[in-house]
Amino acid sequence: MPKHLAQVTLLPLVILSLLSAFQTASAQQPSQGQSQTAQKPDDSQEPAEKLKVNVNVVSVLFNVKDKHGALVPNLTKDDFDIAEDGKAQTIKYFAAESNLPLTLGIMIDSSASQRNVLDMEKEVGGAFLKQILTDKDEAYVIGFDISVDLLQDFTRDVHRLQAALNKVKIGTEVATGGIPGMGGGPVPNQNAPGTLLFDAVYLSAHDMLSQEVGRKAMIILTDGQDEGSKLKLKDAIEAAQKADAIVYVLLCADRGSYWGSGVMYNGEFDMKKLTEASGGRVINVGNKFDKLREAFDQIAAELRSQYSIGYTPTNLKRDGTYRKLEIKNKQGNKIQARAGYYAGMAEN
Repeated sequence: MPKHLAQVTLLPLVILSLLSAFQTASAQQPSQGQSQTAQKPDDSQEPAEKLKVNVNVVSVLFNVKDKHGALVPNLTKDDFDIAEDGKAQTIKYFAAESNLPLTLGIMIDSSASQRNVLDMEKEVGGAFLKQILTDKDEAYVIGFDISVDLLQDFTRDVHRLQAALNKVKIGTEVATGGIPGMGGGPVPNQNAPGTLLFDAVYLSAHDMLSQEVGRKAMIILTDGQDEGSKLKLKDAIEAAQKADAIVYVLLCADRGSYWGSGVMYNGEFDMKKLTEASGGRVINVGNKFDKLREAFDQIAAELRSQYSIGYTPTNLKRDGTYRKLEIKNKQGNKIQARAGYYAGMAEN
């Protein structure tokens, strides 16, 4: 049976504690107010080369692309400038990162609007996992429609991941109707909140990835339409940024069906805001098998062709505030990186 993620609430003073636990997602329960990291395999070790934001160093993973969108290799520290909140920073660490362990979340929208593409997503998604995961990587699978379900916890076993993908089925708790996108296709029942996309992103980032280090990414297969989430887009973006997780969205949407039904489609706009803030991007695949396979290939190449910059910020306050980041390539190539980070609160 799938494991349901915690119910999302809007009460601001208790939202983090309520969202920080899964219902039976792990054999161990976290202490109150702490986020849960799902159990890893016993042989999981954290290699010394993993980096994350700490007291003294901010580390940023990013891609560099030329004007044609091709990845640019073989660049050095001297090819870049970096600024925080508009103030130039001194680069202290630089590397081309191709071997950092990867923690990957595959998230599949199982609302009715995905009915015609779900089998394609399962097949191509499984092939992608076989292609990209190495013996030091791990992944998990989340399905979402009127609920958010952890279908497979952290694992390195591709067979388990494929089995989890195969569990995903189109949600049935909807009324007959036929307005595409509203709750994932047909109109949701009064008690069925719809397509909990923003809630799913928040929970994936906060509960699964926030305590991980190294290369972290979420790949979301969806039409981008949220209906019924308790949380907002800004909450999903903030959670992804705090987890230092790159978000990719593979947009599977038949826009003609929205326009033909008189329904406003804004999924791509929201998903661009989410992905650009986290250092990822939106890739339109429609319902085309070849486009989906090509999109997964592009993501695999980007995740394995990143640079890493590290610097000690001139602003040493650890007050939880958001800091804007800007990396520039001196040759004018495009930088694909997260837009900023949250300065962690100092421990007492």
